[in-house]
Amino acid sequence: MTLREIRLFGDPVLTTRSDEITEFDDSLRVLVEDMLETMDEAGGVGLAANQIGLTRRVFVYDCSHIEDGLRGHIINPVWEPVGEEMQLGPEGCLSIPDVSADTQRHETVRVTGVDVDGNPLAMVASGLMARCIQHETDHLDGVLFLRRLTPELRKEAMATIRTSEWFNK
Repeated sequence: MTLREIRLFGDPVLTTRSDEITEFDDSLRVLVEDMLETMDEAGGVGLAANQIGLTRRVFVYDCSHIEDGLRGHIINPVWEPVGEEMQLGPEGCLSIPDVSADTQRHETVRVTGVDVDGNPLAMVASGLMARCIQHETDHLDGVLFLRRLTPELRKEAMATIRTSEWFNK
């Protein structure tokens, strides 16, 4: 397995929609393993392929630190809300270091996709896992969580980014 470089805010790949995956081979399996290792090393709960520079529709997740939490991957994810309930909570991003803001998301979602072998998978998730699914699928659509913030919070986040050491390299 190989640690991959995480792309940071400002990199055009982060605002590019990822392509559907149609080939399920050993290189895809290696990609998923590398993404899990990269996410673990960075201390994240999710990582989308475009965050490591690849416009492929796959993300990995690790919510195993919470009760009944899951760890794995979803290829070609599609989600829909279940019910009307929303959650508001802190959200950050490995591609935007040191920025966190309360972000509104659906409380419960149903997601479908496939695994590395092309087998269908589906789950209903709530709480952090639902937040992760929505955040990572946004990445695959070229949308950063900053776009989900209120104008005031987005302005604060952008001010933090503009003055950050990593952005001004």
